[in-house]
Amino acid sequence: MKKLKADILSSIKNKRINVFILCLFFAFVILMFTKLSKEYTNTISFEVERINVPQENIILNDSSKINITLKTHGFKWLKYYWSKPKIKIDFSEDVNKKDDMFVWNKSKAYLNNTQFDKEVEILNISPDPIVFRFGVNMVKKVPVVFHPDISFSPGFGITGVVISEPDSVIVVGPKVLVSKIDNIALEDVVLKDVRADIIETINLKLPKNVTDLKFSNKQVVLKAQVEKFTEGILKIPISLINAPKNTEIKYFPKEVSVSYYVSLSNFNTITAKDFKVVCDFNKTNEDQSFLIPELVKSPDLVQHVKISQKRIEFIITK
Repeated sequence: MKKLKADILSSIKNKRINVFILCLFFAFVILMFTKLSKEYTNTISFEVERINVPQENIILNDSSKINITLKTHGFKWLKYYWSKPKIKIDFSEDVNKKDDMFVWNKSKAYLNNTQFDKEVEILNISPDPIVFRFGVNMVKKVPVVFHPDISFSPGFGITGVVISEPDSVIVVGPKVLVSKIDNIALEDVVLKDVRADIIETINLKLPKNVTDLKFSNKQVVLKAQVEKFTEGILKIPISLINAPKNTEIKYFPKEVSVSYYVSLSNFNTITAKDFKVVCDFNKTNEDQSFLIPELVKSPDLVQHVKISQKRIEFIITK
């Protein structure tokens, strides 16, 4: 009986405590809403976010903050305390260029209409105007250079050449630094047993610890068309050049076999007329009884072109 009475009293006491806590919570919420619904005036430091700064200019000073005095209700103030407030200054529209400075002197009304809600009243801006001193940047377009290590599966090869997209990079920064950069290399490229088209994103080797330089790209895409290749062999007639006048020269053979590799898709387009083999008589000497055939013309579509005959025998008959 005593235990039951004690439990009942304990339950009543706990309910009273719970009701008290609940009432206290509601009182706090009502107080907060009352406070936040009132208007307050305060000065906040806004970071300046500079956008569309001309590439040829570099901002020299640290005009990176602006103090703005605002008047608004408490709910609006919360967002300024939860995240760092910023003011965007568009250098293509919001500033005037004067001597070696950019000057921003927009009115409070301008800010109200562009970057603040209607419920926020701007009372003061400091400094006003904001002055940005600048220096002249150098803008330079430099080529991307690379020497990929590519090996192909048997019977495959590249049609054309390996290219990078983009093939050049724009470097922006102080002239003393930019003028020393003539090209940008890629990180090492090693591709093994390639049998499909190459599309690889590769990082550029950018200078380290140079925060004053800006690069239009940090990566490029290497591309190349890979196809199945086959061997072709054609008989090509030999032309004799620079033979002495009034001299008859007989040589044998009159034609040589030329082997080459070409993609299957281009195999039927290659003909003997696409090649030219010559023997230059000026490259012989008195003790030499043979001519050396040289390939002086071949189509861009073929690779690994070889002449089967290394020597062409000749005699002077007249």
